Amino acid sequence: MMNGRIRLRLLAWVGWTALLTACLPLATAPQDVVLPTLMPVAAVPEFPTATPDPTATIPPTHTAIPLPTNTPPPTLTPTITPTPDPYAGYTIDDLRARSYGDGTLQIVEVIEELPRFTRYLITYPSDGLTVYGFMNVPKNVDAPLPVVLLLHGYVNPSEYTTKAYTTPHADSLANAGFLVIHPNYRNYPPSDTGENPLRIGFAIDVLNLIALVQKQGGEVGPLQLADPTNINLWGHSMGGGVALRVLVVNQDIRAAVLYGSMSADEYLNHQKIFEWTDGRSGQEELAIPQATMARLAPINYLDDITAAISIHHGTADGQVPFSWSADLCDQLRTRSKSVTCYTYEGQPHYFTGAADELFRQRVLNFFTQN
Repeated sequence: MMNGRIRLRLLAWVGWTALLTACLPLATAPQDVVLPTLMPVAAVPEFPTATPDPTATIPPTHTAIPLPTNTPPPTLTPTITPTPDPYAGYTIDDLRARSYGDGTLQIVEVIEELPRFTRYLITYPSDGLTVYGFMNVPKNVDAPLPVVLLLHGYVNPSEYTTKAYTTPHADSLANAGFLVIHPNYRNYPPSDTGENPLRIGFAIDVLNLIALVQKQGGEVGPLQLADPTNINLWGHSMGGGVALRVLVVNQDIRAAVLYGSMSADEYLNHQKIFEWTDGRSGQEELAIPQATMARLAPINYLDDITAAISIHHGTADGQVPFSWSADLCDQLRTRSKSVTCYTYEGQPHYFTGAADELFRQRVLNFFTQN
């Protein structure tokens, strides 16, 4: 039984084997197979290991900061440099606010001895400049003496001498007992040269002189006979204009004579100067803005005058218009100032003959009464 089963399984296996063999393709004779030749691999070179530099500094990594979107770039604002004021220190208010009278007035030498007074050459300091002039000191008189500062008009500096054209008027006052000081001003030889816009430098020279008389008057020295409380002004032409500026700055002046005087209105003065010089001078001053000129011109400060004023002008004055003095008289009277005004018919800029004698007498009376 067992042998029969084995025989059946063998027959089945033989049949399957035959069947599979029949289904397989016939094998072909094998051919020589060429294998690919492998290329040798190059050896990898060995590099030395880098040694870090102990001194090397690794730069920091900067991280870019993105700009905000839609943000306009900043606008640069230019720095504005203020233009210096060329008239700083020269306005009426500036002149009032400052001090005067540094140093001392000194006698240099005797110019001449006259019967009733001695004429001295003097110097005094004015804002660092040395200003010359002369001083007439009466003889054989009782001190203290009233003081008159006599201010000359325009003279070409190249032709100027210390004994200027106004010397006879200084002598008349000295003969009558007044101590007279006649400053040359700056820029008139032998005085030093200095700044003088709108002739304000001349006024500063006079203001310094006033302060020195107040300081030295009555003290031992060249002004021992001077009364420091009785100081007066006399000004001709340009000197009258200088006096007007001094009068609105200093209220210690007792009395002032204005003779053929320039105007308190600086525009009028420089319009005339422009005419006199055929346009060589005056143009710069006429271009000063009104707001600036208002702070410079005495015409705007007439209310502040405290001195008694005596005005003298000839109707035939061909240099300074007679109308300027007439207008000043009206303005001072309107302000109830102490003012007397004299008209000299047919007289020129500098009086002559009987008119000159009358003028001198009126001046003496005026100073004596004030």
